[in-house]
Amino acid sequence: MSTATVTPEVVVGAPASTTPVTLTPAAINKVREIMATQTPVPAGLRIGVVGGGCSGFQYSMSFENQSGMMDKVYKFEDLKVFVDATSAMYLQNCTVDYVETLEAAGFKFENAAVKSTCGCGSSFSV
Repeated sequence: MSTATVTPEVVVGAPASTTPVTLTPAAINKVREIMATQTPVPAGLRIGVVGGGCSGFQYSMSFENQSGMMDKVYKFEDLKVFVDATSAMYLQNCTVDYVETLEAAGFKFENAAVKSTCGCGSSFSV
């Protein structure tokens, strides 16, 4: 798996060296593709961590039209990614990829801080 060669530019918030999450080129392209089908086209993608699932936490992704008060906004090429302050703690050194296999297709989160996941892989604990 390769990661984006472009260093994310922080639009609002912390210096680029503290970017909590990285998107691969495949993930960036798929998000752009999905965003283009939305009316109106969203301003960017929100990536977060929410409580739930059988292991305690779940990743969340949704489209967003503007940043919130507690958000940091990162730019990957022309894609804005919104991350709230609480989620940023759980997303440190996390890579988001888009994977297509014969069995399934979807976004895959690789997070070194995760101690365990559930059997289906949809939730995790730290």
